Amino acid sequence: MGVHAPEMPIEIDDETGVWTTDALPMLYVPRHFFVNNHMGIEDEIGAERYAEILYKAGYKSAYFWCEQEAECHGISGADVWHHYLKRLSQRGWGFFITEELDIEKGTAKVRLENSAFVYHYEKIHGKKVNRKIDYMFTGWFAGALDQIAEAQGLAVRTKAEQTQCAAEEGCDVGYFEVTPL
Repeated sequence: MGVHAPEMPIEIDDETGVWTTDALPMLYVPRHFFVNNHMGIEDEIGAERYAEILYKAGYKSAYFWCEQEAECHGISGADVWHHYLKRLSQRGWGFFITEELDIEKGTAKVRLENSAFVYHYEKIHGKKVNRKIDYMFTGWFAGALDQIAEAQGLAVRTKAEQTQCAAEEGCDVGYFEVTPL
């Protein structure tokens, strides 16, 4: 197994210690810390309720991210989408692969390999948990696609759902589908 240095620019402000990639401040935390917090909230309020909360927050965050990055890099349309999935992959969430994308129709299909959540849940439980656990990502895809469409003057609005998770028996990868509302 090979390794390599991060493929995205990371700058650290000498005075504040704030990490920045492109035009946005970032946090660098251990994966176990993040996923353990995620699991703790899930245990308290339930996965279904937590998924609803994360969908709305993720949608808003992806929309903002795509807006900022499009401006920072002078990109638009599918270039913003692919840049977004590339950065998600580079930041260690897993590998996000676009299998289908039609901005005008408001559709997309994303494959997720090597999910950080699947890895950690299986490590903790010693097996597949046989449910969809990558729900944190779901709102991200609708938020990204809606921002890109709106920036192009398109009226389409979308929703996203996870249709498969590698934490489910018989599945090696996750899938997300974006469709019009």
